[in-house]
Amino acid sequence: MAQHLLRAGWQVTGVDIQASRRTLLKKAGGYASASLDELCADGGLFMLSLPSSLALDNVADGICQFAKSGSVVIETSTLPLPDKERVRDRLRAKGIHMLDCPISGTGTQAKAKDTVIYASGDRAAYRKAVPMFTQVCRVHHYVGPFGDGMKLKMLANMLVAIHTVAAAEALTLAKASGLNLKRVLELLRTGAATSRMLDIRGPRMIAHDYRPMMRLELWQKDMGIISGFASSHNCPTMLFSACTQLYVAAMANGYADADASVIYKILQTTAALEVA
Repeated sequence: MAQHLLRAGWQVTGVDIQASRRTLLKKAGGYASASLDELCADGGLFMLSLPSSLALDNVADGICQFAKSGSVVIETSTLPLPDKERVRDRLRAKGIHMLDCPISGTGTQAKAKDTVIYASGDRAAYRKAVPMFTQVCRVHHYVGPFGDGMKLKMLANMLVAIHTVAAAEALTLAKASGLNLKRVLELLRTGAATSRMLDIRGPRMIAHDYRPMMRLELWQKDMGIISGFASSHNCPTMLFSACTQLYVAAMANGYADADASVIYKILQTTAALEVA
């Protein structure tokens, strides 16, 4: 996302605890900082993408201390909604607006600017963020009050989880029945049976390319959030729950650093097919 902003002429300052990520930002033309105080001094529009609620709390500490009143924080991480709401309230007490703006799409899609942002929260703060959204994603939507963005993201990820398994299962059956997989994929993608996951992950599955668009270990974090969200509303999710076991099996087989496409390999093993 920083690269998209830089190409559009934005001045980008970033903070990351990993030196390698700071180096990448510098090479792209941005300014990398190791401290939040320096970052907060540079502007009033901040975009966060963090791996955990603990990381969000730690970053919020710095923003509360150093950011100016009236600043807007665009929180894009996939995290439990109660944790986001807690941080929103902390920032609001300092006069800082926080938007809940999760991003739907893989890392590969983000590089291609093929993602969707579900923005929720204060509408005036959203309007301030629109110029940034326009540069980093394919489409963005204002979806309502704070938290509605995360609710939509959980629904989107729920469908991604199911559709990935569905694509892998169909291609496994195609292989078991002796069909030409490239031809099967070509034909399925022209009809009503296609899906974005069949389009994106289908070619990777039949090529046995499991390099991560998103690491399975991180995906498991999202799966847990979805399960907790459904449970909090007493909503049964039988199909999603069945799919989660395949992701658990992939983790148990040592594929934490692989893409979710590796479900295809797990199913081939289950079907006693020759695995590449």
